[in-house]
Amino acid sequence: MTDSSRRAVVTLPSDSEILIRREFDAPKSLVYRAWTTPDLIKRWWAGDRGTMTLVEVDLRVGGKWRYVMMANQGFELAFHGQYREIVREERIVTNAVFEMPGAQAIPDDQAPVNNTSFVETDGRTVLTILTQTGSKDMRDGIIASGMEDGMQEQMEHIDNLIASQAMHI
Repeated sequence: MTDSSRRAVVTLPSDSEILIRREFDAPKSLVYRAWTTPDLIKRWWAGDRGTMTLVEVDLRVGGKWRYVMMANQGFELAFHGQYREIVREERIVTNAVFEMPGAQAIPDDQAPVNNTSFVETDGRTVLTILTQTGSKDMRDGIIASGMEDGMQEQMEHIDNLIASQAMHI
């Protein structure tokens, strides 16, 4: 377990936003690579909660992404979205749709939007994710889902991946 100074900080800047900030002791090129390379995403995205079974990344504006994991409890979770903006090693904007089997999914154009930025200072990178949900109910539902605990695990796995120099795929 990392010490508290290495944990992501989660704040709620408005009724429809979630802001996540996490610092890594690594250049932004490595953090960005971990964030965007399918074989690396497979190593961190599930955190401690399961195993990735599919990671598809079409890293271009208009390109789609999809992540599927088998949870430790034996059920499948899937998310997908589309890249809206990409500035290599600086910024990625994408929507994020939780695929809910047996339930009416939120239309892609109403899904939360993640604005992810990578800012490096003196070899350290601050990863910032601003999630715009469109409503307080959606924001609160995301928070209540256990998102923060899972995200903390993900960030720790990225940290460990970078520290282990296991970035070679």
